[in-house]
Amino acid sequence: MKGDAMKDEKVLKQVIQAEYGQAARRAKQGKASCCGSGSILEDGKLDPITQNLYDTEETVGLPSEALMASFGCGNPTALATIQPGETVLDLGSGGGIDVFLSARRVGPTGKVYGLDMTDDMLALARENQRKAGVTNVEFLKGEIEDIPLPDNSVDLIISNCVINLSPDKSRVFKEAFRVLKPGGRLAVSDIVVRGAIPSEIRHSVELWAGCVAGALDENDYLSKLTAAGFEHVSLEPTRVYTADDARDFIIGAGLDVEVVAKAVDGKFLSGFIRATKPTVETACCSPGCCS
Repeated sequence: MKGDAMKDEKVLKQVIQAEYGQAARRAKQGKASCCGSGSILEDGKLDPITQNLYDTEETVGLPSEALMASFGCGNPTALATIQPGETVLDLGSGGGIDVFLSARRVGPTGKVYGLDMTDDMLALARENQRKAGVTNVEFLKGEIEDIPLPDNSVDLIISNCVINLSPDKSRVFKEAFRVLKPGGRLAVSDIVVRGAIPSEIRHSVELWAGCVAGALDENDYLSKLTAAGFEHVSLEPTRVYTADDARDFIIGAGLDVEVVAKAVDGKFLSGFIRATKPTVETACCSPGCCS
């Protein structure tokens, strides 16, 4: 990677850490945040990306701070098949909501890891774990491009609107492939793009931190998974965002809200992405897949 690209990646991660560190502190204070442009939605408005993702029955018994620190775009634990005794990894685990829901599904013989790079978020997740009395989980500090787990150690990887934050998604998918056991599954919720979007969005650091600027085209997303070695790759749209939704999540990014909102009407969507690691690894046949 060239020096300028490495510098840009470092700056971007620093911005993301700062935004989500602030969000963790707000959640600890009992204040809900959002996955918008990094600003807090006002006047009681719900963020169009993160609202209404979990049923009340699902979150009974979990600390309210875990739900307040949920900045996802879906509910991967509701759509993924999670079996008792499995080992699950949540990439970008935030306040721990998906970790705790997965822990219930894997039961006492299973294990769930939550991986996050933000100290404040990890501290909040561990405090939520203590409050919830959950013992079959462990929160790890690290980056999703360099997962601190051994090869072939995980049955299932979940993630909730985090992979889009990474500036090197191909590396994320290669790492996910590495740590999954043969036959292991990837089941993530993420933001993807359908069609061309204005360049101003791609160049907005605030919107990178807000889940939209780094979103891949849906076909590119699936192609990168295939290049990493995955099979049975699919994407199921779960929510398509309108121009009205876009007005909310681009506020505070310094863009012409009305113009940009119309230009992205129906082009951003939340999707549930599934992929499987082959039970027997096949020969490398894709350019760069063995690099």
